[in-house]
Amino acid sequence: MHIYANPARFLRLAKWLTPLMFWSGLVLSVGAVLWGLFMVPPDRLMGDTVRILFIHVPAAWLGMGGWTGIAISSGVLLIWKHPLAAVAARAIAMPGMVFCAVCLATGSIWGRPTWGTWWEWDGRLTSMLVLLFLYAGYIALSEATEKEGGSSRIAAIFGLVGAVNVPIINRSVVWWNSLHQPPSITAGKSAIEATFLVPLLVAVVGFSLLFGAIVLMRMRAIIAEAQVEARLRRRALDDDAPLGAAPVLEQA
Repeated sequence: MHIYANPARFLRLAKWLTPLMFWSGLVLSVGAVLWGLFMVPPDRLMGDTVRILFIHVPAAWLGMGGWTGIAISSGVLLIWKHPLAAVAARAIAMPGMVFCAVCLATGSIWGRPTWGTWWEWDGRLTSMLVLLFLYAGYIALSEATEKEGGSSRIAAIFGLVGAVNVPIINRSVVWWNSLHQPPSITAGKSAIEATFLVPLLVAVVGFSLLFGAIVLMRMRAIIAEAQVEARLRRRALDDDAPLGAAPVLEQA
């Protein structure tokens, strides 16, 4: 994987991988959502509100997965100082924050008819809201250090520290009793019927591919912006050089 730390090699790979992931993810995501909306029967307990499952679960998965990606990229930056690690973390942050917000919004809409309330300060919802704030903080910190020319290590440390919240989100429904249902899918087990599980898994794969494509697009855009800024700085230095300057020769 070290060879892809070179921006030129990465751009060659991303050039063909981005459209492949984007279009395959779009087809799978749209197909899974339509499958869930029009082909899956109503749940015997939740009725038609169960259909929000096919957006809520992938959004929750990618909200947590996004921060996991930030933490991994931050660790790579701090340990191996790969030039693309900071770029990857910055590229992940915004789509990760969007999916985290979608998770909270769809969960609130789902909770109103199911729980009788839009919001409950339980472990899962509260820790997911904390994750949204962490995303906002990371984006602000990384943008500030980029504009001011500060060290990207500060944002990387923040990314690693914030990763503590991810296992808390995952285990919150086990550690604390609340309105939120316990985990439906665990290692080797699933409490979800195959009628709902198959399109749900397709949705998770499709949205994950879309997420990956968006991250690659953002990485390419960040690299292109950095290259443009470097060219402008070089041109500015060339323009500031004195005209007709001749080298000074040593005299015997």
